[in-house]
Amino acid sequence: MPKVKFAGYSVNVPGSPILRVALGILLILGGFLWFLPVVGFWMLPLGVAVLSVDLPPVRRFRRSATVKIGYWLHLRWPWLAKKFGYGEPRDGKR
Repeated sequence: MPKVKFAGYSVNVPGSPILRVALGILLILGGFLWFLPVVGFWMLPLGVAVLSVDLPPVRRFRRSATVKIGYWLHLRWPWLAKKFGYGEPRDGKR
């Protein structure tokens, strides 16, 4: 069963590619309803993570965003970056 890492957690996703794409699209659409009590903005990045399992352009976007967020965290809060599983920056800056 495929897994997606999201905010330091590993989440199981459905085995069928059609179900994964449908789930990813529904999560993204639910993320746009952030003002409702149960659904929220957290659904938007989770939907992108689920879609990235099957769609290479989304996978490239997610990986690029992950690297940029990790670098930004290392610059501002290195302890938080280590907590989320980002290693040391490759350029040696702290």
